[in-house]
Amino acid sequence: MLPISLLPLKRRWSAQADQSTKAVRRIHSHPHLLEAILGLNIIYIHTHDTGRFVSPYGHAVPTPNLAGLAREGVLFRKAHSAAPTCSPSRAALLTGNWPHETGMIGLVHRGARLTDPRQHLANILGAAGFDCALVGLQHVAPQDELGALGYGEVINLGANHARDVGPAAAAWLANRTSGKPFFLSVGFFETHRVYPDADPADDPRYLAPPPGYPDTADVRADTARLHTSLRSVDDAVGQVLAALAASGLDSETLVIFTTDHGLPWPEAKGNLNDAGTGVALIMRGPSGFSGGRIVDALVSQIDIFPTLMDILGLARPAWLRGESLLPLVVGATKEIHSEVFAEVTCHAAAEPMRAIRTQEWLYIKRFDGAGSPVLANVDDGDAKTLYLRHGWATYPPAERALYNVILDPLERRNRVDDADCAEIVDGLDGRLQAWMVATNDPLLDPDWTPPAHFRLEQGR
Repeated sequence: MLPISLLPLKRRWSAQADQSTKAVRRIHSHPHLLEAILGLNIIYIHTHDTGRFVSPYGHAVPTPNLAGLAREGVLFRKAHSAAPTCSPSRAALLTGNWPHETGMIGLVHRGARLTDPRQHLANILGAAGFDCALVGLQHVAPQDELGALGYGEVINLGANHARDVGPAAAAWLANRTSGKPFFLSVGFFETHRVYPDADPADDPRYLAPPPGYPDTADVRADTARLHTSLRSVDDAVGQVLAALAASGLDSETLVIFTTDHGLPWPEAKGNLNDAGTGVALIMRGPSGFSGGRIVDALVSQIDIFPTLMDILGLARPAWLRGESLLPLVVGATKEIHSEVFAEVTCHAAAEPMRAIRTQEWLYIKRFDGAGSPVLANVDDGDAKTLYLRHGWATYPPAERALYNVILDPLERRNRVDDADCAEIVDGLDGRLQAWMVATNDPLLDPDWTPPAHFRLEQGR
């Protein structure tokens, strides 16, 4: 018997699953909506720390190849990562599980590990007959443990900068001789810090910082370096797409472009607001992923794994938490989630918090009692330096926060203590608690501490 506190969430999940199943049945009852996928290839292109700061999301940045991909594919305006920190986000996408369910509650290089690497997408696709290759960055396992993830071929390029990874991935496509379908993971270091020197084309005098950041000379200069980093990403994406076109496999390949989380700036990466969890997600290929369409539904990166299973006609593994995106893409439904969740447990330092996001509200709950920003979890850069100069280190983070993301898209007014929001807070808190119980979240233990083997900083 389920605890009473779980019943509403379980009913919602069941209702959503029923709705999604019915939508998928509607798709499959119209064969012209679903193309044959026997031999479908998958290219998964991913960056570090980019958020939605690319031109298809309306930002004046030099990413024409990504803009072209969006015009030919489907762009998800409200895609979120499961975590705004590197390894947990990637682990969730590639296993279809929440980070705390995968064991990846921190960074790989600080001691976190997947509990069961057999759940990795490459292992599942490999068992289904795919050639699975990794070119560049992955950040889900140490290099000496990559074999457990299921990649039959790994091309590591040291720092894995886009200028090296793009040509290597293009060469891999050009030199393929196998007739088997393939899963190619293409990972770039960019746009992680440290940024490169700004290209002359990225003149800081005429650039605007990302939304919400102060417009100062230092921050504009940092923005110019970010633009140059994005320029290298876009060039590499163009090389991969050109090689795919030259191979003649365009019509048989699903291309996925995304990133792990938000920009490495204060109050973005490492935070559960939209600047931290909001990610670019563009998909182009068969099964309706075409036509330059926009999807405004809430989606999570944990939906990518079940989407691939749906497209490929493979049995859905029992552990998957997400929902297929196909009903959204073909117009069989307008929403697949009433809410999405996100989490942080550890990054450079421990900073446990959880969040629930609906189309109107974002509710964030901290579990660490931090009296000041956890500075170790904020990458060094000009914006951080500016914030610290103006006293940001003394600003206590809210233990709980509630934002109306329609009226307050930059999430500046915390309404958690507003009397007229009490019912909303109680409802979201209950739904968040029920999700934590249903997924066996370690933070349910009030005495939880990070694993002793994690190599963490003190954070203050």
